[in-house]
Amino acid sequence: MRLNEYEHELQRDLQAVASDLRWSAVDLKRIAEQLRKSGNEADAQAVLRSCEVLQSDEERLQLYAREVKTRSISRTKVH
Repeated sequence: MRLNEYEHELQRDLQAVASDLRWSAVDLKRIAEQLRKSGNEADAQAVLRSCEVLQSDEERLQLYAREVKTRSISRTKVH
């Protein structure tokens, strides 16, 4: 069964934000390398930790987009 208009839009939006996160992480890795070359190792490491968070979030959004596409969204409410 095909996705309806809203599901398709949600999938596209999730993929777009995931892509933005990926490219932001790439840019930040370049900045971290420049910081490292300038002798600022502490800030370079902080930026790299931020990259790890962005990459994790990107993977999560890609998973959500796949769930939308396959209509297999399953969440339970946790109290």
